[in-house]
Amino acid sequence: MDSIIARGLSFKACHGVLDSEKTCPQPFRVDLELFLDLQAAGQQDELSLSVDYDQVYQLVQSIVEGLSCNLIEALAERIAQALLNKFPLRAVEVIVYKPEAPVKGEFQYFAVKIRREQK
Repeated sequence: MDSIIARGLSFKACHGVLDSEKTCPQPFRVDLELFLDLQAAGQQDELSLSVDYDQVYQLVQSIVEGLSCNLIEALAERIAQALLNKFPLRAVEVIVYKPEAPVKGEFQYFAVKIRREQK
């Protein structure tokens, strides 16, 4: 299966279960892999046969910077469902990274990875 990969989409948003996370924006990063047939797009060199990267970014940005979620699991689910509903994808993989999770200790990030397929 062909795919389009987007790595390191970066946003500031308010997601988390703590009150402070609901009011103080923190960084979030999103990685995507969009699964679809790209053969016609490659052969015909036509954007309408693929997915517009800017539209993908704008959609993800509106979700991440929009309504607050308690869990990054819910945020990843919202992103996956919106992408599947808007674009002709067979499946999508979404990773949401939370590098400033309220965890006492040293770490690079906590993240959630999900894969959803078109029904």
